[in-house]
Amino acid sequence: MASESVAPRAGTGAVDRPAEDRRRLVAGWRTIARKELADHMLSVRFTVLLVLLGLAAAGAVFAAAGAIRDVASQAAGTPALFLRLFTVAPERVPAFFTIVSLLAPLLGIAFGFDAVNGERSQGTLPRLLSQPIHRDDVVNGKFVAGLSVIAMLLAALTLIVAGVGIFRLGIRPSADETARIVVWLVVTVVYVAFWLAFATLCSVWLRRAATSALVGIATWLVLTLFAGILVGVLADGLAPVDDFSGPDQVIRNAQFEQTLGRLSPSTLYEEATIVLLNPEARSAGFLLPQQLDRAVTSELALQQSLLLVWPQAVGMVALTVLCFAIAYVLFMRQEVRA
Repeated sequence: MASESVAPRAGTGAVDRPAEDRRRLVAGWRTIARKELADHMLSVRFTVLLVLLGLAAAGAVFAAAGAIRDVASQAAGTPALFLRLFTVAPERVPAFFTIVSLLAPLLGIAFGFDAVNGERSQGTLPRLLSQPIHRDDVVNGKFVAGLSVIAMLLAALTLIVAGVGIFRLGIRPSADETARIVVWLVVTVVYVAFWLAFATLCSVWLRRAATSALVGIATWLVLTLFAGILVGVLADGLAPVDDFSGPDQVIRNAQFEQTLGRLSPSTLYEEATIVLLNPEARSAGFLLPQQLDRAVTSELALQQSLLLVWPQAVGMVALTVLCFAIAYVLFMRQEVRA
């Protein structure tokens, strides 16, 4: 009897194995992200940062709620009263959004400063790259895991603050106020994503985790605390003013200072926060006295506020993509030896 060749049937392992291998390669970053996510959630740094942010936020919210309750009779009927919980700064206590703008970058730095060089120092990076995954899955998965943890932490913190505000003030946020808080939360996550991308860049570029952490914290201090001083000095050098300067020179100096200040992501975030959490804000920059006199006091719709902060949001996204792209290219070109 002549032997007959039997073609493999559709659905057998011989046919589906290449497709299955491709699916495993595509899902490599998800495996890395799940592993890193579990490590972050069980790490000491996550607990420390959660306690630090929670205590700072609780103090600011209780102080703000107490100040609002003290003037409840005058504040009755005030538009966007619930949003003042995030923006009111009582004596000796900064506002909640100020605390977030100061401490939130630490989240990105803490979860990104040792993303790659930590694996390299432990000798696990060659073993990790020997797995059946693409090389870029390592940096992609680590970034997604860090950003997911940060987003969950900020969302939980915002919900706690809103819950405490409802309990202390006895009022509920309107639909517009809730939408503004959600949009502000998204902008905050984007802001922290920049610091996570920058910390990842430091982790790829620098060999030691301690050095990358030092560079990240130093950059945070410069851009957050000393940016205003540096920008003021540069603006005075480009457009000097004195006691005899005219209005045009003063305006030119202010414009230079505003333009240079917007090179910092901290400035972009502060401007976006002020507009989103204050419906009466009409501009993210400075206004002349003539413009203030002609302005009609009223609330802006959320869509109009989004139009005002759209350049700031795009700027933060662009800075985040730039830092991550540089880290991606550097990691792909680095030589990893066993």
